[in-house]
This record gives sequence, C-alpha cells and structure tokens, in this order.
Amino acid sequence: MSKVLVVDDERSVLAAFREILLERGHEVATATRAEDALDRLCDDAPELVVMDVHLPGISGLEALRRIKSIRPKLPVIIMTGRGTMETAIEATKTGAFDYHLKPLDPEEMLRTIDKALESYRLARQPVVFDTDLPAADGDAMIGQSPAMQEVYKTIGRVAQTDATVLVRGESGTGKELVARAVYQHSRRSQAPLLIVNCAAIPEALLESELFGHEQGAFTGAQARRIGKFEQADGGTIFLDEIGDIPLALQAKILRALQEKTLERLGSNNTRSVDVRVIAATNRDLERAIADGEFREDLYHRLNVVTIRLPPLRERREDIPRLVEYLLARLAEELKTPKPVVSAEARELLQAYPWPGNVRELSHTIQRAMIFTHGHPIQAADLSSVLEHRSADLVKTELLADDELLRAWVVRYLASHGGEGADERLLGMVEKHLLAEALRRTHGNQTHAARLLGLARPTLHAKMQKLGLRDEGG
Repeated sequence: MSKVLVVDDERSVLAAFREILLERGHEVATATRAEDALDRLCDDAPELVVMDVHLPGISGLEALRRIKSIRPKLPVIIMTGRGTMETAIEATKTGAFDYHLKPLDPEEMLRTIDKALESYRLARQPVVFDTDLPAADGDAMIGQSPAMQEVYKTIGRVAQTDATVLVRGESGTGKELVARAVYQHSRRSQAPLLIVNCAAIPEALLESELFGHEQGAFTGAQARRIGKFEQADGGTIFLDEIGDIPLALQAKILRALQEKTLERLGSNNTRSVDVRVIAATNRDLERAIADGEFREDLYHRLNVVTIRLPPLRERREDIPRLVEYLLARLAEELKTPKPVVSAEARELLQAYPWPGNVRELSHTIQRAMIFTHGHPIQAADLSSVLEHRSADLVKTELLADDELLRAWVVRYLASHGGEGADERLLGMVEKHLLAEALRRTHGNQTHAARLLGLARPTLHAKMQKLGLRDEGG
C-alpha cells in the first residue's frame, strides 16, 4: 500500500481518485489548494503527488517547483484541462514524472501511477553491499567472492562520474541492483531515476516511450506525450535489456548520448537533455554486432565502463550468505519465522548450477518456505523443483558439459541418496557409457572397446555384468 496525495480544485475529481485508488489498496489524501498540499508533504509523507496545474492560489507548476526543492525524489504527475506545449515542457523541465490532459483516461492514468510509485520505491530503497542488516533496510548485493568485490570496486569508481555504464550478466544476476547502486552513489542521486525495460515494451511503442510524441504523430496519438529521456532530464535513465532495441531506434539513442539532444515523434524541434544512461543486457553484443543486429558505434558509446556480474555458479562460495539473507527477507515478507535449513539441503543449494541465478535461488527458497510452513527445510523439499529444472537443463544444453553433469548428479542425489547411492550411480553411468559406445560402433565390440580405451575381454565382462547385448540394448 502506498500513500498518494491528489490535489485538484474539483471535488468530483478528488472523489473519483479516492474511490479508484482505495480499491487498489492505496492510502489517499486530498487537497483543493497547492498551499495545503505543501503543508502535507512532511505530515502525511506521500509517495506520489497527482496535481492539477490550474489551482486557486499558487499554481500547480509553482507548487511543483517547491515540492522538488523540499523532496527532490518525490514523483509528481501533472494534469490539466487546458494543456499547451509550453505547459508540458515547463512541467517536464521542472521535474514532473508525467503529464496528463483532462478528461483523463483512467487506465492510462493508473498505469502512470503504478510506474511512478515503482520508480519512487526503487530510487528511495537503498542498495547496500554484502550486509548483515535486516531485510527491511533495503535491497542488498550479497557476496564476498573476488568477483563480487570487483563489482563493488567498479561501482565505487564510476558512481561519482557521469560516464555511461554498461552492466552485463545473465538473467537474474542483479543488473538492476547495480544500476540503482550507481545511481544512489552518484551526484545525480537527488534527481529522477527512470527504469525502462526495453524488452517489455512493444517495438511500435518503444520510441514514443523513450522520446515522446506530438499529437497526431501516429494513429492513436491523441495528445502530446513526454518521453522518458525528457522526464529524466538532470537525472538518470536505466535502459534494461538494451540489446533488444531495434536498429532504427538505436540511432536515436546514439544521438541522445553523443549530442544530448532528441526529437519527439512527429516533431522537427530539437530538444536538449542532460541524462546519464546506465544500460544492461544479457545478450552477447559482440555477436549481435557481427550479425548486424546491434550498432557498433552505439556499443562503443555505451561501453565506456562495463560492469560484469558473474553467474551464481561462478561464485558458489557466496551461496550460503545469499541463502541466509533470502531466508530473513522472505520470512519477513511471508510473515513467518525464519526456518532452519538442513545441512543436506544447504549442500544441495550450493551444488546446483542455478541457470536462473539469484532470482531462481530466491524463488526456490520462497517456494520451499511456503510449502514447509515454518518447519525445517529438508533436501526433499527442494529436490522436486531442482530435479525438474535439472532435466530441463540437460534437454536444452544451456550449460557446459561439467555443469550438465553436476546438474544430473544433483538431481540423482536429491531423489536417490542413501546407502549404496554411489554404487548405483556409477553403475548407471557405466551402463549408459557402454551402451552408447556399442550403438556408435553398431555392436562391434572390438571398435567399442577401442572407443572406450578398454581391452576387449574387459568390455565383454562388463557387458555380461550389466546385461548389455552387442547392439547396446
């Protein structure tokens, strides 16, 4: 639940906002004058202000300036029934999160409110580095491995500059946390941070989302829209999954980075913007360049400083600390006592290759906590989900050979551990190895023995023991 302050001199508008926001679980405060709204900034501590431009007393734009001087990170959505280009530009320059014309489109307004609240939460919630603090104190980047220490050092070196940062790593490694940490330790930490997931926005709408459009620029463009680059003027924009942006749009992003200018869709007017860009991707951009799917000049412009986040399987020594942190955090979220995790379950968690990285680890622990109801988490509570995922890994060949073998062993031990487990496992492996060699050589034992590096009598004896026919059946 979030606190939203709505400021409008029309009581019917206030009533409509109150009804719809209360239905969505928000706490709502209202005011008919900007002066009253300013008085409530400290008393009510709203997380979002939705405010009309034309108010009795001081105007909404003047109130916006004062709000930004008191609480720079607080998002403010401006609305008016008498919109002009000058009003839109002035509101954006002053720091409005977005701008809506009356009569309002309820669904569009609610989407903007959700984005604004999420933006405020992410900008305000601190990211700390490997901490024993309670989970409520913010998001944490956990890890004392050498690879993570390098990540922390690079964040510290680059944060106070305005350099463009490219964060690279597999899905679930925590790229957004890195971007937020760079922002929070930067000189722009009191200015807006806007997060755009480029892969989640349809290609036809992405250019408008980033650079805005004029009324009538395309079918359905019924009003002027200010893009994220203009909204983030003076602050930071995080372009997540930038490797998925189409080539045509990459040119406009390059121009915004090089010349610090942009043009809205449907406009020939060039506008200046001062925005720091942090980008992230899980794609191999070098291969994308070779395939003609990513501009090399944009790559070099983004790649001023690169922060590479290692996958979890490359820093297994961090898993125990991650598990402890996630247990505490999820226990608080689920309102349950922090459970005990058995030694066998911990070994299983540390052995698994985690193709989904920290995100997958978090979801696995959350699922186990839900189904154990506060009781100790055993290896069996994890085995079913990890067995299923390990099988998927083998099918899709996502990992290297040694990781595939490890995933298979993890799956086996989770469901077949106990007395004689090693003999059964080695017997299974040997049987499949010999069977495959016989299939490849069409049942020729001499050739199969040579392929396996065995003497022919030794192969024959093993076949008899394992019940294999010449064709490997």
